[in-house]
Amino acid sequence: MPVTTPTEQRPPAAPAAAPPRFVLWREVLVSYAAPAVTAGVGGLVSRQPELTLAAVTTIAGASATVAALIGARHRRRPEGSWAERGPRVLVTALFGLGAAALALALGLAGAQLLPRIPALADSPWPGRLRFDLPVSAAIAATAITWRWRGTRPRRRRAR
Repeated sequence: MPVTTPTEQRPPAAPAAAPPRFVLWREVLVSYAAPAVTAGVGGLVSRQPELTLAAVTTIAGASATVAALIGARHRRRPEGSWAERGPRVLVTALFGLGAAALALALGLAGAQLLPRIPALADSPWPGRLRFDLPVSAAIAATAITWRWRGTRPRRRRAR
C-alpha cells in the first residue's frame, strides 16, 4: 500500500452522480402494468372474474391516467416550485390524498350515473368505481410524486 505524504496532491473527488431522469412513458407503463398484474392475479387466485376484469380496466386504467396527468404536471413545474422545495413525504402525501379525493368524487358520480345507461344497468362495474378509482389514484399519485421527487437534484441549505 503506497504511503502518501502531505505534499502529494490527491486526485479531486469524483462529482456527485446526477439523479436519474424522470421518463414519463416508463412511469405510466409501470403504473398500468403493476396494478393490472397484481389485481389480475388476485382475481384469478380468488376466482373472482369481476376483479380480473376490473384489474385491466378501472384499476390499472385509473392508475395509468392519474400517473400520466400528475407526471406531466410535475415535468412542467418550474425550478424551485413548492412541490420541489417542500418535504418529500409531505408533498407526496398531499398529492396522494388530493388524487384520492378527486377520484372518490368521480367514482361516486360514476356509480350513480352509469347505471342509468341501459347497457350498464345490470353490470357490477359501475359499483366498483367507488372503491377502485380512489385507491388506484392514491397509489399512482403517491408513487409518481415520490419517483419524480427522487429525480430532482438535492438543494443544499445555506448555513
